[in-house]
Amino acid sequence: MNEDQLFQRITSNPKIMVGKPVVKGTRLTVEYILNLMAHGDTVEEILKEYNGLTIEDIHACILFARKSLEETIVMPMAVGKI
Repeated sequence: MNEDQLFQRITSNPKIMVGKPVVKGTRLTVEYILNLMAHGDTVEEILKEYNGLTIEDIHACILFARKSLEETIVMPMAVGKI
């Protein structure tokens, strides 16, 4: 599946989850899926828990996050100062 096809799996609508990017046809936000993975859930566990979600949907979430960060400029914070 190419990037364009993966991106078509992610949508944003102000009336759904306050406009956050979601997996098309669900109320599962990209942020939520990535958070599950960041806290140790495996792809298999996520797919088992959310019937109808596919491996391509998870790949689309990861791609969306990567693309979102692609042009982000990170400014290092001073050590010891907040």
